[in-house]
Amino acid sequence: MSVDRSSLSGQRREEQIRALGARDFDMVVVGGGVTGAGVALDAVSRGLTVVLVEADDLASGTSSRSGKIFHGGLRYLEQLNFGLVREALLERDLMVERLCPHLVEPEPFLFPFTRRWQRPYVGTGVALYDLFRMSGPRSVRGHRHLSRRATLAEMPDLAPERVTGAVQYYDVRVDDARHTMTLARTAASLGATIITRARVVGVLREAGRVRGVRVHDLETGGHVDISARVVVNAAGVWADEVQSLGGQQSIAVKPAKGVHLVVPGDRINSRTGLITKTRDSVFIIRRWFDFWLLGTTDTAWEYDREHPLASKQDIDYLLGHANQWLRHRLEPDDVVGIYAGLRPLLASTGGAADSTAALRRDHAVLEGPLGMITVVGGKYTTYRLMARDAVDAATRPLRRTLPPSATDRLPLLGAVGFEAIRHQRDRLARESGLSGDWIDHLLGRYGTLITELLDLIADNPSYARPILGAPHYLAAEIVYAARSEGALHLVDVLVRRTRIFMETADRGTHAAPDTARLMGEILGWSDAQRSEEIAAYRRLVDAERKAAAMATDEKAAEAWQLAARGAS
Repeated sequence: MSVDRSSLSGQRREEQIRALGARDFDMVVVGGGVTGAGVALDAVSRGLTVVLVEADDLASGTSSRSGKIFHGGLRYLEQLNFGLVREALLERDLMVERLCPHLVEPEPFLFPFTRRWQRPYVGTGVALYDLFRMSGPRSVRGHRHLSRRATLAEMPDLAPERVTGAVQYYDVRVDDARHTMTLARTAASLGATIITRARVVGVLREAGRVRGVRVHDLETGGHVDISARVVVNAAGVWADEVQSLGGQQSIAVKPAKGVHLVVPGDRINSRTGLITKTRDSVFIIRRWFDFWLLGTTDTAWEYDREHPLASKQDIDYLLGHANQWLRHRLEPDDVVGIYAGLRPLLASTGGAADSTAALRRDHAVLEGPLGMITVVGGKYTTYRLMARDAVDAATRPLRRTLPPSATDRLPLLGAVGFEAIRHQRDRLARESGLSGDWIDHLLGRYGTLITELLDLIADNPSYARPILGAPHYLAAEIVYAARSEGALHLVDVLVRRTRIFMETADRGTHAAPDTARLMGEILGWSDAQRSEEIAAYRRLVDAERKAAAMATDEKAAEAWQLAARGAS
């Protein structure tokens, strides 16, 4: 019987980690965020043997805490970074046109004018935004100018006294955590080995060059040495720490914290998102399925990189900017979800810039020490280019010529045939017994892999029920996450395989028991293990709530440390 290589299961992980020390790989990728998963896919699709190791879960860092949008970056036009804007726009459209149409959706945004002179100035910038895309696919609509009346018709909750008109343009929404996980599964389907909860604790050296890594298996407590001809360090905000394990540190990463708030969809009456300038960055309101996202902050984070936290200061800042533009005020009680992520911005080793907003979003790829390639910086939208450049740079330590990258023509799992299966929506609903809305929900999360979910339901009709405490998700999705998507712990499902953590006012605590029971059936948890998973998740939620009540980042970090010590 053939083995589904794309399936990431706990059992398969155990088999693969036992075999790691018995073979030599061409490449070890350190980091399971979007860049690392992209590197693994690019490398394996060029014929290399690849293993990816991640210290936590796939997308557990920045790649599940982004702005959740593929965009060109209007702000970068003002910085005259035309190359980055053009690259990002072409990548954005490629996602919709070919690579992952099931995981993305074009969304409109208003750039409101408060002065009449802004129309020609901003309009020119947005026209450039569209002009940069002329040589690529045009699956995302271009911009249009709106009168004051048309602007308020698009966004009735916009404060009428603030605006004289607007320009409307489109960017592309993405579920970042699911996208990163799907990248990793696509790499696995081509033969890459994907190992989560395996922390790199050392770098192997031979004859003065890097020859692999030593990892600590956080599930079993054991260690294993992985031999490889080249190590690609794609560890994001931890990239400088990984590089230093190899005996050389030529980069300094300055983490910049970005916070987003989640409010219910009925709190803002609008058919469009909104983007406005702030003193040194931008403020954005964007649609997120049945919710709105408000973001983002851009401040230096000098505390634990594993636990970026939102403080009361962040929440007040974002609500304050929202209320400058909205007819009806948003209050703290309207916020149902909060998340904070760190952007891995590059700073010179001689001294860091004062403002993280001023640091460039371009990426850097460099070799050092010999046998290690580090890729860092950049933005989520350009992950594929970062991965391509990192694998290109690996040709020298590999001492071989590689075929050119083909990931611009390599659809992710669930993408091939997506349009055709979407046209069969009514048939799928009829045969499965699910409503059309549930079929739309599953298509937008799994694409053509929806058939695997429907097979689970056909074999066990009880999986067609909604999750207790999270009625927007089916039991089948929890089972599938544990069986095929590499979820090993309750937090993996509630925070990343689903969006329950950020979409429920209780942050998923009521959904935790039902979710843990379903996961435990697949992963073989005992009653004690299931209880500990629930307790650990509730401690996490409680600690983040306490941190969000603190006035500043420093106080939030202190609150987290106190809660963590009390939970240990």
